[in-house]
Amino acid sequence: MTQTHYDTIIVGGGSAGSVLANRLSADPSNKVLVLEAGRTDHKLDFRIHMPAALTYPLSGKTYNWWYESEPEPHMNNRRIYQPRGKVLGGSSCINGMIYIRGNALDYEKWARYEGLENWDFAHCLPYFNRFENRLSGGEGHHGTEGPLYLTTPECDNPLFDAFFKAVQEAGYPVVDNINGPRQEGFSKFDRTTYKGSRWNAARAYIHPVEDRLNLTIKLKTLANRILFDGDRAVGVEFVQGNQTHKAYAGEIVSCSGAINSPQLLQLSGIGNAGELEKLGIPVVNDLPGVGENLQDHLELYVQYACKQPVSLYPSLKVWRAPFIGAQWLFAGKGVGASNHFEAGGFIRSNDEVDYPNLQFHFLPIAIRYDGSVAAGDHGFQLHVGPMYSDARGHVKITSSDPKVYPGIRFNYLSTEKDRREWVEAIRCSRRIIEQPAFDALRGKELAPGESAQSDEEILDFVAREGESAYHPSCTCKMGYDDMSVVDADLKVHGVKNLRVVDASVMPDITNGNIYAPVMMIAEKAADIILGNAPAAPMDVDFYRHQPNGGNPQNPSPNGGTKDLKRAS
Repeated sequence: MTQTHYDTIIVGGGSAGSVLANRLSADPSNKVLVLEAGRTDHKLDFRIHMPAALTYPLSGKTYNWWYESEPEPHMNNRRIYQPRGKVLGGSSCINGMIYIRGNALDYEKWARYEGLENWDFAHCLPYFNRFENRLSGGEGHHGTEGPLYLTTPECDNPLFDAFFKAVQEAGYPVVDNINGPRQEGFSKFDRTTYKGSRWNAARAYIHPVEDRLNLTIKLKTLANRILFDGDRAVGVEFVQGNQTHKAYAGEIVSCSGAINSPQLLQLSGIGNAGELEKLGIPVVNDLPGVGENLQDHLELYVQYACKQPVSLYPSLKVWRAPFIGAQWLFAGKGVGASNHFEAGGFIRSNDEVDYPNLQFHFLPIAIRYDGSVAAGDHGFQLHVGPMYSDARGHVKITSSDPKVYPGIRFNYLSTEKDRREWVEAIRCSRRIIEQPAFDALRGKELAPGESAQSDEEILDFVAREGESAYHPSCTCKMGYDDMSVVDADLKVHGVKNLRVVDASVMPDITNGNIYAPVMMIAEKAADIILGNAPAAPMDVDFYRHQPNGGNPQNPSPNGGTKDLKRAS
């Protein structure tokens, strides 16, 4: 057994952990230890640095925890695959690199919870700006000097031209920047790439400072439990190689993610007392909300054959791989330099919702995350999914052994609202692709296919084919009700010197991909932990739709009055 003392121990060197490792160690007097279960994001491994190679880390175990849900009762008892980054940089090394802040009204919703007033959009926006380096410009609403590069794609395939024309024919606006004042509409999607390579959290935050003498990073280490002296967290027990170690610190911060953070808390005696006692785990604090409130985005591919040979299908030919690889390696350009999620948008599927409840990604190829190609020929697709399902799941340990994966259940399609919005999602997708702009390109509908027309047939397709968008969140939610886990300063209720900083602290999931909100949370947490004065709130205008009714099955996208409202 070895024992070492630090000021702060960060459990998890992923997206949030990378931010905190950098910010907390900026003061040379702060001694910081980062415990990361995975390996380094090796600079020579093209699988995690070439944007177009994203299917490799997603479908392999080298950098991936490779979780699966329990059989989902409303999804034909399928186990739904849930990859999570097991590598320095975390899931930012294996994600789709799409940069979405969420809707401003997401944070207004957070701020309506008791005690969370300082998590409104005005208070969060400065922290987005702090870490952003948007290469196409700030437009008065973005940062341009932060460590995380954002690249705006060209969208130069003719299928994108048809897509942007089609959404306008369907009545939806095209906006300059989906992360700007108006999210509702369609746009190019900024991505976390730089000079044609993935720009993950470790490259942005850790590698530039990894030689700091006060920053220690231990890789391939599995945290067993948090150590307590009464109700005070004092250290972490972890395994590296075949040896068990203990490290001690004045503060412990779990940045382990929406699955591993609740697991770590439960293993450490914080959670539902009755469930922990059954597993023989001594209870430190009875906190029943730990692992509850699990939220995610479910999505589907709406795929079509393409009548003209303009899709990216030829790029999948094995004989083209050397050229694509060389072009990317030596020039940082070409097919390999794109994540291909270059465009998409957000709409309201009915006029009863206050702001967009559906997200779309458009791809100029018909392909699955595992790399399989529909019909083995030219095609294109929309990824679509509801953003605000009211289904709630859980993450619960089933053993006191840290190496045993927790039980995960999302409960997709378990509510009437969820099922209704899925029917609307498929109908809205078809409505876009059926516009005249696609007439010369649109071939046979490959999925769901002509056999899925009724509500029941559509829902059957969703149950058979729906996949996670890999956005687990909210399992250690912030707030002050009986099911909350952390307070507004991200301190775990009922114990001292312990915080959680990652996607699990979201009280509600945000609209779109969650990487950007996690980075914002971590930047805001850094100021809180260091005792810095919080960034001054930014009172900016953002778009709100004013609903005036409409037919949910055939929504009027331009209906209602619209205005810009203050974020104050």
